Amino acid sequence: MSDFTRDTVLVLATLTMGMMAGVFALYSHTVMRGLGRTDDRTFVSAFQAMDRAIINPRFMLTFLGALVLTGLAGVLSLGDPALPWIVAAFGLYLVVFIITMTVNVPLNNAIKAAGDVDRIADLAEVRRRFDEARWVAWNHGRTAASMIAAVSLAIALLRS
Repeated sequence: MSDFTRDTVLVLATLTMGMMAGVFALYSHTVMRGLGRTDDRTFVSAFQAMDRAIINPRFMLTFLGALVLTGLAGVLSLGDPALPWIVAAFGLYLVVFIITMTVNVPLNNAIKAAGDVDRIADLAEVRRRFDEARWVAWNHGRTAASMIAAVSLAIALLRS
């Protein structure tokens, strides 16, 4: 592979990683804090709507692209001084991916499975079962790990 291809993939990996760090951070410092101050009906309805909206091609390309592009950047950077930083970023984002799939997505799916808020008899119970504190705590972890991964990729760009 050419240096141009390697560098382009590394730039795209850095960009998608930064975008994902931003998404997770926005949920940490704004979205969930704002929702946390709402009544049960608003919380359940708004969270369901946001979760349905976020599952779209642009988000999925970014979410999966950060992992795939970082992995590809690592493969293309074998023997390059940037490789340890890329490997660190890949490992961190792999942890983010695993947390997302094993903690956050199941909680998201459970609150969506509760159904239309107009048909839920006990919105407080749906919100309690959702476990906001758990979702938020794990999201803070995703935020920190993806931010460190983005910084690692930025350092890789400087080393490459």
